[in-house]
Amino acid sequence: MENLEFLWQGFQVALTLPNLISALVGAILGLIVGAVPGIGSLAGVALLLPLTFRMNPTTAIIALAALYYSNMYGGAFSAILLNIPGDSPAVMTALDGYPLARSGKAGLALSSAIVSSFIGGTMGIIILTISGPLLARWGLSFGPGELTLLILFAMTSIGWLLGENPTTGLVATGMGLMFATVGVDMAMGLPRYDFGSVHLLSGVPFIPLVIGMFGFSQVIDMVVNKEKYASVNVHDVSFRESMLKRDELKRILPINLRQGILGTIIGVMPGAGATSAAFLSYIIEKRINKNRDQMGKGAIEGIAAAESSNNGAAMGAFAPLLTLGIPGGGTTAVLLGGLMMWGLRPGPLLFKENPDFVWGLISSMYVGNIICLIIAFASIPVMMRVVKVPASVMIPIISVICVVGTYTVNNSLFDVYLMIAMGILSYFMGIAGIPAAPLLLTFVLSPMLEGYVRQAFDISRGSLSIFVGSGLAKVLLALTIIFCLSPVVLSIMSKRKANNGEATA
Repeated sequence: MENLEFLWQGFQVALTLPNLISALVGAILGLIVGAVPGIGSLAGVALLLPLTFRMNPTTAIIALAALYYSNMYGGAFSAILLNIPGDSPAVMTALDGYPLARSGKAGLALSSAIVSSFIGGTMGIIILTISGPLLARWGLSFGPGELTLLILFAMTSIGWLLGENPTTGLVATGMGLMFATVGVDMAMGLPRYDFGSVHLLSGVPFIPLVIGMFGFSQVIDMVVNKEKYASVNVHDVSFRESMLKRDELKRILPINLRQGILGTIIGVMPGAGATSAAFLSYIIEKRINKNRDQMGKGAIEGIAAAESSNNGAAMGAFAPLLTLGIPGGGTTAVLLGGLMMWGLRPGPLLFKENPDFVWGLISSMYVGNIICLIIAFASIPVMMRVVKVPASVMIPIISVICVVGTYTVNNSLFDVYLMIAMGILSYFMGIAGIPAAPLLLTFVLSPMLEGYVRQAFDISRGSLSIFVGSGLAKVLLALTIIFCLSPVVLSIMSKRKANNGEATA
């Protein structure tokens, strides 16, 4: 009840005109930043931060927070319409969103993404409101050992769950690990696999990799297979027709609720982030959903799982930030720096010493989430026109977006060449039946895995006991073993069933 009283006071702060305008501007900027490949929430918040130093701290943090969580909405737009994820969490959205857009259901895909983002974000805010401090303390129970096993569990499952078969999925996972090891070793400070190039000392950059493998590979495919794209002529769809029907809403609502909760929990864990939340939720949904066979081919269930989870994670990341002063990722680290510059010290005392600030921010998330919903839906009619542009026009447009989005990150032509190379690689991977998604997701997780493994061994002085030292670690280890053995067990069971069928015949 006390939290509800504070929340009501927070709404009185959040609904003042300056704070409403701040949330609106942040939401609009976040949608744009999320939709444009190569920028991302980290760069957006970092660029906006210096402009907020003269503002009231509450008004400033409301704008920055709105930019952060609305970025999750925006990332789905380019992922669905162009197959170019605006940010890493949107990689999972592209798996089902782009096939839907190409089949003439761009409006349905966008509506599913927006509704799922709203519900997942709302679940995250509600959980943050009720049990933020408790969640933050629970998140700290994930030490380096538990986080290592969590990432290992994810990596052993994404390979064959996202691939057409276990072999090609695991090949893609192995390629992702190889790319992730390029650059200076984090522990020893020694270069590895840089081939004498200074451009690779900091590793293979993510933006050229993701734009090349998802965006430029699409350009190559459009050039080579012109007939395939010419035959996909999207018919006119009205705004009303693109809205979710009752049965479609029933299909995604349970997913939004459970994956919104899961995403929030993952977002609370230090270092996990929205990307981890998006693909873990997708993996779980692909195992339990009755429509799992269609996921990856154009199912709204896949969009719902990814979008609700990454928005829940964005909200959940504020729990450790506000209650313990621990940022969950790069964007929240920038927000932490801003809080300190405004003279605010995140931690348990922040709720007591600055309740107007904390509860004003939390209340503004409810308001900002509604603003994001309205703006995103209002942009659907304009966005749907993208898929009706002929392939002959889309090829140069997407090519320019790929080159500009890649070059502007580091102002480097090397990144552009790398993006083109990754596009060519992804195209031939597609011919060979090797999926790109496991490669990208493994590439994102591998540096985190390496860091947590080293931390775990430093703490335990090289002992493996740290990986079975808690009940949580044992559960994660058991799940990893089960997922590793599942393809073998399923293969044996299917062969026995086939043999029994032949015997009875």
